[in-house]
Amino acid sequence: MIEIKTTALTNEDDFSRGVFAKRDISKSELIHEAPVIPYPNEQHDKIEETLLADYAFQYGEHHTAFVLGYGMMFNHSYTPNANYKINFQNDMFEFYAYKDIPAGEEILINYNGEVENDSPLWFDEDEE
Repeated sequence: MIEIKTTALTNEDDFSRGVFAKRDISKSELIHEAPVIPYPNEQHDKIEETLLADYAFQYGEHHTAFVLGYGMMFNHSYTPNANYKINFQNDMFEFYAYKDIPAGEEILINYNGEVENDSPLWFDEDEE
């Protein structure tokens, strides 16, 4: 259903990858279930010293998490075609199509966690 391919969203040679639809995906369809490795927020200071900080997700009030599988490969958009829900009971992030996604299109999520949240993200703030 999905694959990793080169994205046009970034010009960083080493990190120009994203998740793409291999077939048409219908609105609300489950795209991917990704297990997580949660850790206490107090440990995030150590992660902030590494490149991995850009790939960590907020995981509830007291934890941050690394999302495995394709989870950390979805790129950001303020007008995403997918969304995710956190399934705390099973320690999973579940990625769903927010709208119909045609085969070949990159699957994008809003890193703010809500489709319509247009608050600036850390990489937008760095550009200012």
